[in-house]
Amino acid sequence: MRQNRLFDVPFTPRNAFMKLPRGTSEVLCQGEKLLVRWKDNNIVTVATNMEEKYTETSVKRWNRHRRAFDNVQQPKCISRYNEHMGGVDLHDLQVVTYAPITLFPSPVPKSAFYQALAVQVHYNTLVDKISQDADFLQAALASTITVDNFTARLFKIHQQVLEEGKAQSIVLGLNRSDYMLDQKNEGCPTLKQIEINTFAAGLAGLTSHTPHVHRHILKVAGCVEESQRILDNNSAAGLAEAIAKAWELYGSKRAIVMFLVEENQINIFDQRCIENELWKRNISTKRKRFRDVSKTGSLDPDRKLFVDGQEVAVVYFRNGYMPQNYQSEQDWQARLLMERSLAVKCPDIGTHLAGTKKVQQVLSQPGVLEKFFPEQPQVVEQIRSTFAGLYTLDMGPEGDKTIEMALRTPGLFVLKPQREGGGNNLYGAELQQVLQEVKGSEERMAYILMDKIHPTPVQNILLRRDAPLKISTCLCELGVFGTYVSDLSLTKRERNGAEQVRAGHLLRTKSSEHADGGVAAGVAVLDNPLLL
Repeated sequence: MRQNRLFDVPFTPRNAFMKLPRGTSEVLCQGEKLLVRWKDNNIVTVATNMEEKYTETSVKRWNRHRRAFDNVQQPKCISRYNEHMGGVDLHDLQVVTYAPITLFPSPVPKSAFYQALAVQVHYNTLVDKISQDADFLQAALASTITVDNFTARLFKIHQQVLEEGKAQSIVLGLNRSDYMLDQKNEGCPTLKQIEINTFAAGLAGLTSHTPHVHRHILKVAGCVEESQRILDNNSAAGLAEAIAKAWELYGSKRAIVMFLVEENQINIFDQRCIENELWKRNISTKRKRFRDVSKTGSLDPDRKLFVDGQEVAVVYFRNGYMPQNYQSEQDWQARLLMERSLAVKCPDIGTHLAGTKKVQQVLSQPGVLEKFFPEQPQVVEQIRSTFAGLYTLDMGPEGDKTIEMALRTPGLFVLKPQREGGGNNLYGAELQQVLQEVKGSEERMAYILMDKIHPTPVQNILLRRDAPLKISTCLCELGVFGTYVSDLSLTKRERNGAEQVRAGHLLRTKSSEHADGGVAAGVAVLDNPLLL
């Protein structure tokens, strides 16, 4: 049941209930009817007349603090509901609602916006070079893979591919570098990178349509001049162009582009925009899951990948970046099969590892960027100027110093595990709690520490399904999409001449009351920059 359908129900207020431990339940009984509220990632409310009495069962849920699964109590009525509904309400799967968006575009300094665009081509080159440098990845992730099972499993696949020899020389990168404007110091805000996403960098499809919405709203509001300052932004076409180039280089018009997707895909229309762009280019696409690849996937003697009888030219991963995406050993074997194949992978396993938080932290160390851009001091400076403070938590004096600094002033930092997908970072009291628990053990090496960015707040109205309309104090996050297609069979000089493309931008805005979380998590909404 949705929150706005509960009237005068004596449950704990929503904000207070969200702070309670995962697995907490509240129950109201009236005759044969049960009204149950349960705290999972979000609040789940169910009404039923199919249970004679309230009972509970146990389910496994991922614990981001421990980086392992916990047993969590779950009301039996919710368990039975999920059993017959496939885990997601089948009716909700058929519901189409508007993408969350701000009512008005948010102001962004023009200088910072164009700085982010300019540096993206260098980030493309950097990710490409890191993904091909096995020695660097080994050294950068050496401590992490001893304590983080997920990263270790990915790295094992990377080693297996290298030992067998890569079947495909074509590398396809679709990245998104995310920034906030840091107002920590006096003077103009400075552009600081939050992270670079090398795996399933989303929202290129939806954000391609938001400029038209905000232009229309501004015209209706009588702000015709401002409406003309909303930039065109066809990120979906930009990403599709790179995928199409990789498909063309693969060299088989019969082969398909395979989107590797989740079992139940909430954000399907974002992906459909890219699929439609590929169909416009007469390139066939198919949507498959890990279990589809596991059941019907195979390699021929030339290591061409076939899934359900169709040759695959490009595997576009939109699933596989979180531990819970791999539900069985068969899912891991499916990932290995795809990585070993002749299909172009986006990302391949090296590029996946290049986007880890630990690599981000290692890149900030003196002399590391210079290794990838020798005799290019201007490029090094352009990239380094976007770095926030990043600190190791490896065992030793430097890591000890990081722990001491963070525990002394936790409000100045963010604790980051090696996870993607939003909602994983730790702040304030949670940061202190975790660091106190792991400070004397190697478990701390699964994290990095980063300076907390203090962006300038803006006022806007967030339009979200079932949420009240109100003026909110908001924080904005700017992302820039970048693409590249390179061929490892070419000489180094030829590869350096490969085209690096800025493929559009993304602005997400959230209420300042939320520390972490993206659009898919129901926290942030889509936005457009109004350049000032």
